Amino acid sequence: MQKTKLNKFIQKYNLGGNVNSVKWKSNSNKLTTSFVTPDKSLLGTVVVDNVTFEDADLGVYQTDTLQKLLGVMDDDICLSLTKAGDKAITLNVKNKSVSVNYVLSDLSVIPDPPALKRLPDFQTKIKLDSSFIETFIKGKSALSDVDMFTFVNNKDGNLTAVIGYSSTNTNRVTIPVETTTNGLTGAVTFNANLFKEMLTANKECKSAVLEVSNEGLAKVNFKVDDYDSEYFIVAMQDVD
Repeated sequence: MQKTKLNKFIQKYNLGGNVNSVKWKSNSNKLTTSFVTPDKSLLGTVVVDNVTFEDADLGVYQTDTLQKLLGVMDDDICLSLTKAGDKAITLNVKNKSVSVNYVLSDLSVIPDPPALKRLPDFQTKIKLDSSFIETFIKGKSALSDVDMFTFVNNKDGNLTAVIGYSSTNTNRVTIPVETTTNGLTGAVTFNANLFKEMLTANKECKSAVLEVSNEGLAKVNFKVDDYDSEYFIVAMQDVD
């Protein structure tokens, strides 16, 4: 297995260190995890296909520690498990000359993400192409102290994404967005830090669709190569 492939899987749920404790499920050459951020403002599922690994459930309590251990290895790695009965207790990673061991946690200490009981209607569909993804990442990096961004219609009725949106005079970055459907009835604000990390982790995807509900929920699915990543983002309180 290529370490790069495993690292990409991790990056798509870890989101720059925002999600550290997760359960991995290996089944039928697929590795899956479902997750939620500590503030419960983003939840999702990441699946990577064509992974040669035995079927098992793994408790990864400190993803950051696992990432550091993987950093020791060359790109061509082999994964195996040490078990106590049916329970996986250690993830073993080896290459030609080096091996590292990562101690797995008990599955019971890692909470499952909440289930979405009802999905609202999504009135607005936004195209996330390479240009938008790159511009948003640059814009958020320029305003590193800004925590929120807002989808809002401009005076011409065209939808924009505004990093640092406010009714007062503020530093801000306004990015035009391309929509296939625009049914937005008011400004909807989301966590800019998490959105940037989500885009960064999936920037190799050339095209995706972000669906936004007027009830304050957004959904996006990135599919590229062997990866399938789905995210649900909860809107923040309205800004002034």
